[in-house]
Amino acid sequence: MKVKKGFESRKKKGKITMKKIIIAAVMFLLVNSPTFAAGGIDVFLNNLNIQARADMTGFSARVSAQFGIPLLNVQAAIKVADNPADAFMFFQLGEMSQRPYEEVVQVYQTQKGQGWGVIAKNLGIKPGSAEFHALKNGDLALSGVPGGKSAGSGKGKGKGKGKGKKHDK
Repeated sequence: MKVKKGFESRKKKGKITMKKIIIAAVMFLLVNSPTFAAGGIDVFLNNLNIQARADMTGFSARVSAQFGIPLLNVQAAIKVADNPADAFMFFQLGEMSQRPYEEVVQVYQTQKGQGWGVIAKNLGIKPGSAEFHALKNGDLALSGVPGGKSAGSGKGKGKGKGKGKKHDK
């Protein structure tokens, strides 16, 4: 029966390994789940802060160009904000809510501890709207191009009325 004992100890080790694998998989899913992990807007803002701190002059210029705000106003907003990404959000939420960025700054100063979702709601951005979803998902960009579109993207402004096969002679 000693053979069985060795077999059982290997079997026991296998169970421990399987338990560890299952626990690791569950932990991985929990940590990477959007419900448990800070993702979306937080990831975008953290990355934006890294970029801004590496090149504050370029960051300020891109924000100015993208939102059509004078560079001096952008620099003043950066000084008011806790971090450069918050300054970007002043202009982004101003554009989304169709309100001046100064109004966003006022709401930010009174409610910044409550998060960008609460600030957006107080600016009139509806929770079910495309703007609100883009905000929560971090589907924002600092491209430096007016309107926030990256250069060379999009389908253009044409109506899609090509000549077709018959006129392609």
